[in-house]
Amino acid sequence: MRSSILSESPCDEQHIHGFNPQSWLQVERGKLPKSSYSPSSIESLIKIAEPPVVPLYKPLNYVEVLSRIHEELEQCTPSERPGLYLIQSQVFRGLGEAKLRQRSLHSAWHCTSSVHEKVIFGAWLRYEKRGEEIIADVLASCRKCCREFGPINVASEMPVRNFEIVGSGVMGSSSHISSMVTFKIRDGRVTCDRCKIASLSIPFCSMLNGPYTESQLELVDLSENGISLEAMRAVSEFSCTYSLEDMPLEILLEILVFANTFCCDKLKDACDRNLASFVSSKQDAVELMALAFDENAPVLAASCLQMLLQDLPDCLTDELVLDIFLSATEQQQLIMAGHASFLLYCFLSEVTMNIDPRTETTVILSEKLVQLAVTPSQKQIAFHQLGCIRLLRKEYNEAEQLFEVAFSAGHVYSIAGLARITNVKGKKTSAFEKLSSVITSSVPLGWMHLERSLYSEGDRKLADLDKATELDPTLTYPYMYRAASLMRKKDPRLALEEINRLLGFKLALECLELRICLYLALEDYKSALCDIHAILTLSPEYRMLEGRVAASKIGTLLGAHVDQWNTAECWLQLYERWSSVDDIGSLSVIYKMLESDASKGVLYFRQSLLLLRLNCPEAAMRSLQLARQHAATEHERLVYEGWLLYDTGHCEEALQKAEESISIQRSFEAFFLKAYVLADSGVDPSYSTNVISLLEDALKCPSDRLRKGQALNNLGGVYVDCGKLESAADCYTSALKIRHTRAHQGLARVHYLRNNRDAAYDEMTKLIEKAKNNASAYEKRSEYCEREQTMSDLQMVTQLDPLRVYPYRYRAAVLMDTHKEEEAIAELTRAISFKADLHLLHLRAAFHEHIGDVSSALRDCRAALSLDPNHQEMLDLQKRVNSQEP
Repeated sequence: MRSSILSESPCDEQHIHGFNPQSWLQVERGKLPKSSYSPSSIESLIKIAEPPVVPLYKPLNYVEVLSRIHEELEQCTPSERPGLYLIQSQVFRGLGEAKLRQRSLHSAWHCTSSVHEKVIFGAWLRYEKRGEEIIADVLASCRKCCREFGPINVASEMPVRNFEIVGSGVMGSSSHISSMVTFKIRDGRVTCDRCKIASLSIPFCSMLNGPYTESQLELVDLSENGISLEAMRAVSEFSCTYSLEDMPLEILLEILVFANTFCCDKLKDACDRNLASFVSSKQDAVELMALAFDENAPVLAASCLQMLLQDLPDCLTDELVLDIFLSATEQQQLIMAGHASFLLYCFLSEVTMNIDPRTETTVILSEKLVQLAVTPSQKQIAFHQLGCIRLLRKEYNEAEQLFEVAFSAGHVYSIAGLARITNVKGKKTSAFEKLSSVITSSVPLGWMHLERSLYSEGDRKLADLDKATELDPTLTYPYMYRAASLMRKKDPRLALEEINRLLGFKLALECLELRICLYLALEDYKSALCDIHAILTLSPEYRMLEGRVAASKIGTLLGAHVDQWNTAECWLQLYERWSSVDDIGSLSVIYKMLESDASKGVLYFRQSLLLLRLNCPEAAMRSLQLARQHAATEHERLVYEGWLLYDTGHCEEALQKAEESISIQRSFEAFFLKAYVLADSGVDPSYSTNVISLLEDALKCPSDRLRKGQALNNLGGVYVDCGKLESAADCYTSALKIRHTRAHQGLARVHYLRNNRDAAYDEMTKLIEKAKNNASAYEKRSEYCEREQTMSDLQMVTQLDPLRVYPYRYRAAVLMDTHKEEEAIAELTRAISFKADLHLLHLRAAFHEHIGDVSSALRDCRAALSLDPNHQEMLDLQKRVNSQEP
């Protein structure tokens, strides 16, 4: 079987640019000697692309910016709040904080001051949550409608203007003039009340009561004014009732044009609002938007806009829709989006950039954003974004001008774009000097040293990359470059260690791809295939080697060189990896099992649990949806629906699903779900009794040891919370007997609560020895030892996972206790520079207050409240600090 796969004619993409993945697999087939790899073949495999200049808003000091925005939000008028929340959301986007960004957009949507803002922010939030469409379907099965951010009735939400009644019923000067007037329209006639028709507008008033011929006539010919008899009757009726009820579309269109011709504002507004109800499809929106532009109908235009935005991103593939957004003049933008045009084009340009940042569409939308930018923050966002697009398109002169404007407006990160262009123009030294100037003139950040490293070689380059990692350990490029350099020096083991440093806390696809190449060089095909499976789980369409080869194709080739497992062996392998807390290895086993005829619902569910552990919530949601789709039974499907609801914040409905499932069949997963939801949301003191009972019921039901170990671990935690340490210890011990390794942590807690710190320390040491990913274990063990060992363990935590904030807080507290205030604040500042965290900001604010730096304390309070506006301790601290401000 292996021979037949590899002897087939290889796909053309395997031979592109001289790379053939099979050449790395020939050793196992006996065609190549097991000699050391050649540098040239490695060079063809490992190419580290320069990191892109990202089109994101990245202020030099995001804490200062968030603080300023929060202060302005406290003082501004209601109409200014949505715009401030938009800028706040852009800060969070630049920080990679997706949940915080969504909350800012939600806050903006909640406090919108216009219909246009509500329509645009609502569409934006729907776009952000487009992976959760299934939730509406699941909620509907709970008899609950998911209406948030849904379409609104634009006509009813648009403020009603007070229109002056013209003429006040004054008749013409000649007493013999009839109180009625008849309008002739071709062969028909419509008789109207002269005063009421005159009251519709100044032109009508002047015509019927002023010094014009018509004021003396009882019959006025309107045949040439483009209105039909039926429409004129409707106008006459409106002059008496101010209502246009049950009018067909064609008649309303006539009336709208007529109202505009004769300046009948009240009639036009009524017609505009009625027309809005006819927008029921994208085609309607396209056709009626043109009319709305021609006749200045803002209600109709807003309704059309809402319909178009509902269909994002698909509608941006429609040339007619694109033409509306791309060719809209300033006046048309005002009709369509009111004073929210910057918001609209900020949203649209982001959507098109996600599709393809190089297209002409993206350029034009971003150009409009630049034209609409008014405030310094808006200019920084718009000009930098368009600069990045021009840079991608290799339009260097245009990009340079845009980056210069953004940089001059205060967006220091735009210097990265300027340096790239300077280097392209053959001025490498000048590019280096640009970054050096920024580094020396401001507080240096990781990205600055990373960018400067691109314009140097050898030790100076590595020194900058090391400094970049020190300042911001989340940057992927330095790890990848160092790993590739070590590989070229024929030291694959050290290269592997380097890339593993990053993958230990950040699952980046490009780093997984590099590690696959390293494994291939080491002829470790089993590990390479494991990482291929992880990549395909996260991104099924992923392409490797600069996009030249599908990851699935390389996976197929590698699979022929790795032993195949039957179903029983797969479960054993999964159990082994799950027990050793090897989440990527577990993902690989599940991927293999999904290729067979195994029960896919259960496997996709396990996959979702692993993805949540790996901090990949979007992929986890996708797996959970697949679990629901492949559920073998009704009661199993209800459980997966329950988890979908729970993970999206619908706890009450999740509980309902669990109960429905139990009513059909008592199962482990249904009881476990119900217990989990109750434990997480229960505020009733008696909740623990219910949770214990549910977990005990779960353990009585059939399940595999992986899940039973989790249930025993959770049960132990509830017993600890209740003070039942003996029962907790029994649960943890039982979990360890079936190799649920994480139970060591629970058992250590029991030992500690029994005043046996040594036993607790030993227990956590066992977890560290067994677990592949053990940063959390070191962190927990640090609580059970003396200060010197604690510091050592927490230093190890920071090395393994620099995103964990507790070590920074502990070290800062120790420094503060020893009266090293500046060092304590510096320790927190180091982490805050790359990690937006409420607890870090809270502690730094308290330290600033302690040393009397009121302004810095207030700055940190405001920034922290941007992360969580309802955090009571932060609110109390801010209140206390405010009282100290002079």
